[in-house]
Amino acid sequence: MLITNLQEQNLEKILPHDKPMVLIDNVLEVDLDKKFVKTCVTIHEDKIFFDKEINGISPLVGIEFMAQTIGCYSYYKNGEKIPEIGFLLGTRLYENNLDKFENGKTYTITAQEVFTDNELVSFECLIYNDNEEVAKATVNAFQPADAKAYLKEL
Repeated sequence: MLITNLQEQNLEKILPHDKPMVLIDNVLEVDLDKKFVKTCVTIHEDKIFFDKEINGISPLVGIEFMAQTIGCYSYYKNGEKIPEIGFLLGTRLYENNLDKFENGKTYTITAQEVFTDNELVSFECLIYNDNEEVAKATVNAFQPADAKAYLKEL
C-alpha cells in the first residue's frame, strides 16, 4: 500500500522526538507493500548537530538520519498511531564517502525492511546526494510489543 497523504506531516507526531532532535525534514514516500520509506534532510546552521568549523554535520550523524527514517516507516506501518519508543541496536558496515553533510545540500535517505519478527527488525539504509549514493548501512532496531511495560522493567 502506497501512502499518499504525506503533504501535511508533523514529524514531531511521527517520531518520538521533540525539536531540535527531529533531524529529518520530510517524508517523501512510504510503500508498505514494498516495505520501503524515503525521507530527506537539508543541512543548515539551525540543525542541532551543525558544526560551524566544518560548515556542515559530521557523517556519523547519518546513522541517526537512517534511524529517524526507520521511525517514520514504523509510524505508517503501525497505522499512524502515536509512536512507541524503539531502540537502535546497532549498525553493520556503516560506510560513507563524505567528509561532512554539507551546508545547503539536501540528502535523501531510504530504508528497506529486510527482516522482522515483529519486535526485532533490520533495514538496508542508503543516503543519496543528487542521486549519488554517499552512505549505506544495515540498521537493526528493537521495538517491544509493549514499550511502556518494557521501560518500567528497566
